[in-house]
Amino acid sequence: MRRLTLRLVALTVLTSPALAQPAIDGWLEAARPGLLELYRELHQNPELTFREVETAKRMAARFEAAGLTVVRNVGGLGVVGLLENGDGPTVMLRADMDALPVGERTSLPYASKLRRVFADGRVEGVMHACGHDMHMTVLVGTIDYLAQHRDEWRGTLLAIGQPAEERGAGARAMLEDGLFERFPLPDFALALHVSPDLPTGTVGYRSGPMMANVDSVDITVFGRGSHGAAPHLGIDPIVQASQLVLELQTIVSREIDPIEPAVVTVGAIHGGTKHNIISDRCDLQLTVRTLTDATRQKIHDAIRRKANAIASAAGAREPLVSFSEGTPALANDAELTERVVRTLRATFDPARVVEVPQAMVGEDFAQYGRHGVPICMLRLGTTSPERLARYAAEGTAPPGLHSAGYYPDPDDSLRAGIVALGSAALDLFGR
Repeated sequence: MRRLTLRLVALTVLTSPALAQPAIDGWLEAARPGLLELYRELHQNPELTFREVETAKRMAARFEAAGLTVVRNVGGLGVVGLLENGDGPTVMLRADMDALPVGERTSLPYASKLRRVFADGRVEGVMHACGHDMHMTVLVGTIDYLAQHRDEWRGTLLAIGQPAEERGAGARAMLEDGLFERFPLPDFALALHVSPDLPTGTVGYRSGPMMANVDSVDITVFGRGSHGAAPHLGIDPIVQASQLVLELQTIVSREIDPIEPAVVTVGAIHGGTKHNIISDRCDLQLTVRTLTDATRQKIHDAIRRKANAIASAAGAREPLVSFSEGTPALANDAELTERVVRTLRATFDPARVVEVPQAMVGEDFAQYGRHGVPICMLRLGTTSPERLARYAAEGTAPPGLHSAGYYPDPDDSLRAGIVALGSAALDLFGR
């Protein structure tokens, strides 16, 4: 079986103390400037969920330039690239494309300066605060290498540029549009996600449950409007909402097994218009995170029960409770993960291939696993050891995902990501 040729990179700019310093046959050394340019373009031009029009065009163009057969607009703005290279397994590589409504606050010369006006009149910035620009660039680099080195592998490459991950809708939309009926069903599916708390050159893994079920919950409690000086003539929805916020906190603390991870967070509450007016409604927005379907259902039932009970006690009408943007828990296939980790430890310094803890964040890459495909998502370290040391000396944590200050150190992040994804794919193809 042909092995991927590795050699030391002489250029200091590509050297990371966290890596065993492999390169994909020197190819990455020459490809790096173009990939960094692509990364900066994507970073400077982020697009929100369901609006990834230009991003999808960029990804489709890069897929085509690499020699893939491209189909656009799968499940909305999804991009699918196919490269058939003889008999062998079908390996799917996926990157998400959407950005977040977060105004960037970094000192980067290529920082996003985009602003968007939302339906409610808010003006907010837009940035790749979750690292999808890095995911896309790593995918493009990996595809370019595989396409230019077809003598090293056999099989079918299925490349996915997926929209709408941030709202847990993109994978589902592509699957509902026949992704696995219109294109070959993958034997394996790989992806990676940036991690701000891991140093560049480090790759994280976890077998089995890795990320959480995610649900957005909207609750409207109703009252009866009246003058604030005559509360006995009305039913106060803000009092109901206040009681509900406190009651919701007892679901995890008093109804869920203490060793079972779960989160119920009230992220927003909106009610009333003026000091002396009792309004007729109050709206709450929640996020719910769980790792098992049983706990997920138990929390859903408890939210409805508590909301109804408080309304009944106040003599108010039944509240509206709706669940949306649901994302299933991500569980990495154990056998596939073990195989990928063996490859990574043969490629990187084994000390830099680390097991990561479970996290209560969500990722709709899980949807592909729910459709019967063995999946493995890796975590990619994106903060240089020097920056991490500086944060530690200052007594602060590195800026987290979805924050205005997050950014990867692109050189070493790209290098490690492409080496990791490319090496894993080559092994699965049977190089």
